[in-house]
Amino acid sequence: MSNRRFSSVLKLSILSVVLAFTGSVSADPVKAAFVYIGPTGDHGWTFAHDQGAKYVKEKMGDDVIITTVESVEENSDSERVITSLARKNDIIFTTSFGYMNPTIKVAKRYPNVKFEHATGYMREDNVSVYSARFYEGRHVIGKIAGRMTKNNVIGYIASFPIPEVIRGINSAYLAAKSVNPDVTMKIVWVYTWYDPGKEADAANALIAQGADILMQHTDSTAPMTVAEEKGIHAFGQASDMREWGMNAQLTGIIDDWGPYYLDRVQAVKDGTWESVDVFDGVKQGMVKFAPMNQNMPIDVKNEAMKTIIDLSMGAIHPFTGPINKQDGSPWLAEGETPPNYPDLLTMDFYVEGIDSKYPN
Repeated sequence: MSNRRFSSVLKLSILSVVLAFTGSVSADPVKAAFVYIGPTGDHGWTFAHDQGAKYVKEKMGDDVIITTVESVEENSDSERVITSLARKNDIIFTTSFGYMNPTIKVAKRYPNVKFEHATGYMREDNVSVYSARFYEGRHVIGKIAGRMTKNNVIGYIASFPIPEVIRGINSAYLAAKSVNPDVTMKIVWVYTWYDPGKEADAANALIAQGADILMQHTDSTAPMTVAEEKGIHAFGQASDMREWGMNAQLTGIIDDWGPYYLDRVQAVKDGTWESVDVFDGVKQGMVKFAPMNQNMPIDVKNEAMKTIIDLSMGAIHPFTGPINKQDGSPWLAEGETPPNYPDLLTMDFYVEGIDSKYPN
């Protein structure tokens, strides 16, 4: 055998041994599926996830096959849909909190399929969880709202009382209060992620209570449209909603899932995927911001930009004591930040100063 041939055989043998221990690189395209709570045209939460899926396709081309299923309810329908997808896909992204238990159930039946659940906390060997530090975005818009409100009333349209939403409310309120001691926050719970009619009704109800700035943790552009019509301000949710509020939108929190999705799908192809728990924010680029409204006062804009920079450098934390819970009991002492990751993931209380009743 020639030296050249012997060398080639040796390299192939070494590669075979390496792959045996580290997993295999698939020559076939990865089949990746995405389960969405709303329509991709909501221009909010689902739109942002779908943009992430499209980013993966753009980067991987023929190395990935993408399947998406829209408007899947958080009930028995989700388990049925996830099960159907598990039969023919390598990795499945379930993109709403209410998909957590169905995802875990299906994952146990399909141990060779990889699952990624957004905003949840339950993991298995073949289930990862991921979320973004949306509360960092709320911290920024809270400061802007505190500076910009004339009535000292901020309206907040909330979806469901889960920790992710509660964190956002608390973060926005604390930030607004830090720059405007007179600010109050009115909260309307709509108990839906996507219902333009209910969201518009909530927006109008908050305006009737004196709110001149709207925030939302729901998915449609309806609140932005109402804000534009009523001549008040609002913030985009999950994506840039300027098209529906050229004058109303002060900025918007943008969820950028693309790089994470690409990394996880590529890991499946490379045979390096493993269960992880990811909670990224401004620093990692998972939370971004739409352009600041050109009519925003320069001092407000500069303060917002400095806050974004401080968050990206880890120089500040939106939850820094002293902070009490709504009932007056202490949560964080002076200068203290949440000592444990679960303190944020399981947040189930309003902070002191919010006068709305905590939802049951």
